[in-house]
Amino acid sequence: MRNVTIRLFLILLLLAGIIALQLFLSRRESRWPGLILPLITFLFSLLYPLNLIVPPDGVTAGFVMQAVVVWLLGNVPTFVFLAIYLACREKKRRRKQLDKMNIQDLH
Repeated sequence: MRNVTIRLFLILLLLAGIIALQLFLSRRESRWPGLILPLITFLFSLLYPLNLIVPPDGVTAGFVMQAVVVWLLGNVPTFVFLAIYLACREKKRRRKQLDKMNIQDLH
């Protein structure tokens, strides 16, 4: 039981670190660093459907549907990272507009 608790704590710590890294990269002046983690997770999600075993009678509609579901579930981290990125960029854009308005008010 103690071993499971330690592993769970380490996994949660790792997830918090990865999310903190995404926040840090998304807040950079350049927009490209914030897209690194979503790109990496998207590329890994392309590999997940390749792990499925093809049915003996060939590709069926059920197999294709299963591959699509696996791919969508594999993209959950991509969607989370993109949501963080978009939220940070929107906040940065809004702050920039407020700064412009304040400068115009001073003139």
